[in-house]
Amino acid sequence: MFKIGDCAVYPTQGIGVIEAIESKDFGGIKAEFYILRIIDNDMTIMVPISNASHIGMRCPIDKKRVSSIFDVLGQRPKTVGAIASWSRRQREYNDKLKTGDLFEVAEVLRELYCIRDGKELSYGEKKVLELARRLVVKEVALAEGADETAVTERIENLFVH
Repeated sequence: MFKIGDCAVYPTQGIGVIEAIESKDFGGIKAEFYILRIIDNDMTIMVPISNASHIGMRCPIDKKRVSSIFDVLGQRPKTVGAIASWSRRQREYNDKLKTGDLFEVAEVLRELYCIRDGKELSYGEKKVLELARRLVVKEVALAEGADETAVTERIENLFVH
């Protein structure tokens, strides 16, 4: 349960702030909603409170878990690009991003960085890499109270050979 002013992570959109909790009446059925403003792009999302955890809305990770994110990023995937076609990989990546789980987002980021080492990424792969990197950087920076540029550099340095 979030309160007004709390930060929350919305899958594929990133970190937002609960600006209000409102009741709406839809055909005689009353529902409670979080009004979540995404920090990155100022977009506002109405999230049904009863559905918030089901869609993957969660609290940002705390500082103690940041090192675990870097552990995931630092591991070499066993099967880089093992799923042959980009469309199948993209579906798998999007499924992971939609969970809202930062560890799964970090896995997507790691795999795309590793694929990039071996070949030029397609436009679609670059877009997924940018989204995954943005989601990881924003949340890690918030957890550590760090500058996003510094977090980006730390991530990039993991993949320099």
